Amino acid sequence: MASLLHFPSLCFSSPSYSNIPTIHLSPPISSSSNAFNFSSVLTRQKPQILGLCPRGIRRVPGNPNLPLRLQSIITTGPESQSQLKKREPMIPPYNVLITGSTKGIGYALAKEFLKSGDNVIICSRSAERVESAVQNLNEEFGAQRVSGTVCDVRKGDEIKKLVTFARDKLKYIDIWINNAGSNAYTYKPLSEASDEDLIEVVTTNTLGLMICCREAIMMMSNQPRGGHIFNIDGAGSDGRPTPRFAAYGATKRSVVHLTKSLQAELQMQEVKNVMVHNLSPGMVTTKLLMSGALTKQAKFFINVLAEPAEVVAEYLVTGIRSIPSSGSMKPTYIRFLTGLKAYSQIFSVKDTICCL
Repeated sequence: MASLLHFPSLCFSSPSYSNIPTIHLSPPISSSSNAFNFSSVLTRQKPQILGLCPRGIRRVPGNPNLPLRLQSIITTGPESQSQLKKREPMIPPYNVLITGSTKGIGYALAKEFLKSGDNVIICSRSAERVESAVQNLNEEFGAQRVSGTVCDVRKGDEIKKLVTFARDKLKYIDIWINNAGSNAYTYKPLSEASDEDLIEVVTTNTLGLMICCREAIMMMSNQPRGGHIFNIDGAGSDGRPTPRFAAYGATKRSVVHLTKSLQAELQMQEVKNVMVHNLSPGMVTTKLLMSGALTKQAKFFINVLAEPAEVVAEYLVTGIRSIPSSGSMKPTYIRFLTGLKAYSQIFSVKDTICCL
């Protein structure tokens, strides 16, 4: 599960998601240019020269300084299909799909959504864990509101089967949470990591996330209600080093970049009914986190900052559900453990120790 936070050097920097990237050319290209250099395309908040859409490049009025070669391929076709479709309001109960949700924070999220009255689909690589989790949730919330299936996010055909399963059970998915993640339960220098462990971490956390996002976007863009995708980050997502689990940290850094890139792509393609967001659970007392508590410093931060999965899930689900209920299609980054909260807890413990 994606629940690790770097112990030795805490940093809770927050990448700004206020600027939604679009295509921009800078500086303006003279009409006398002999060629158009696509490497000069930068991302800015508002398109000043041109935008991209599924039908090709379209010209934005009021910007004549484009080379003739580019003007010859500009199209001014009809609006994209996503614009022509009227998006239905997304009202609860919501249909939720959570990957890697038979244990840890994923399972806690599933329970919290069910408590809120939503319908949930859970999945895992292990058929035994799926069966056990579904049985336990059925006993607590009823068999009509939760379903589960085996799925390995590293395999595209299994994600496609997951989408088919979701449609058969719920017809559509409002909220898709990419929680499946792995650290191979190893904490050692990269020089000592096995090929198998590295492949496990990278294919699950990076390739699996990409495949899930691709299939979720394809599914939701064809739904009248659209949908929201949430990618869970982890230690390393802020760019800080993660010694002894460098591969994990590198994959979690890529989560933030992938989310931003997908936000830009959706805008470029004029997809108005799907948005990709980030979730940050902070430090959650799961098996994955506790397996790394090998030093006094690590144990200190866990004791001070880590929270039970149920506490974190309650906070995150409240934030997640507020997005579709408000009708917002703006990118968001929901964090449980903010920098202010972390430092406040650390210093309060130090003050208590000093007073003893």
